[in-house]
Amino acid sequence: MELRHLRYFVVLAEELHFTRAAERLNISPPTLTVQIQEIERTLAAQLLVRTKRSVMLTSAGKVFFSEAQRVLEQFSRAENAGRRAGRGELGRIEIGYVGSAPYTGVLQDQMNRFARKHPGVYLNAREFPMENLPQLIVDGEVDVGFVRLPMKLPPLLSYHVLARDRFCLAMPTDTFDAATETNLVHPQQINDASFIMPEQQFGTFQVASRGNFTPRIVSAPGSLLAVLTQVSIGNGIAVCPGAVRIIVNLPGVVFRDIAGEPIVSEVAAVFRASEAAPAVRNIITQIQDTPAISYCLGKIE
Repeated sequence: MELRHLRYFVVLAEELHFTRAAERLNISPPTLTVQIQEIERTLAAQLLVRTKRSVMLTSAGKVFFSEAQRVLEQFSRAENAGRRAGRGELGRIEIGYVGSAPYTGVLQDQMNRFARKHPGVYLNAREFPMENLPQLIVDGEVDVGFVRLPMKLPPLLSYHVLARDRFCLAMPTDTFDAATETNLVHPQQINDASFIMPEQQFGTFQVASRGNFTPRIVSAPGSLLAVLTQVSIGNGIAVCPGAVRIIVNLPGVVFRDIAGEPIVSEVAAVFRASEAAPAVRNIITQIQDTPAISYCLGKIE
């Protein structure tokens, strides 16, 4: 028995008239008769009582009618879901991010906009160590990752920059030198400081290069919040993205600008260059259509 047999029977059960049912189905009445007979032979049950003037459902016919309707409705839902999934309107996307990415707001912006447009797609966001994210994307465990550049990416991956800001210094409020009490620090002033190293090491080594010193790293606790906590308890200073100073108000921490040309910190979305999943392709398109935001990038003397 095929799906068409169920459709033929349901239409006939609704019309209880072979000619009208055949017209709805765009087939001839004799063809409909043959199809109904095939169903009854397959089920070994009489589904209809026919007279010259009427067609009635038997008790078996009423049961079969009800179940056939359910099957056709379920098939219609499955067909619709398949089409929507093919357009990327249904599914699940795994989002990975490093701890500093949410501070710029680009992660939240991308997820919120996509969720409003594609409510049938579930976005599952989790924080990962930055060094692990590229390979997780290659392996398919994560679909899109939000990271801090620069970082080395496998050739199978592409990226799009969503935000640019400048690195700044996070310093303990009760231990920084009087020379830094203005909002400006020259790299040479901190050549003997203890450094707390965040996941993105680029900023720290750039500051050290400008100050012509090798940073004395005393801790590398992982996430940006862990780094700032170490700063707040006086264990050292940290070079961190400037966006955190707008959001973070952690007791014991002050933020200071680094003199000179900005050391740029970028947040980018990383994804597979050849993506097959329609839903993931949709969010990648949204990301690529989003221009990068830039702020606080002027030279400071």
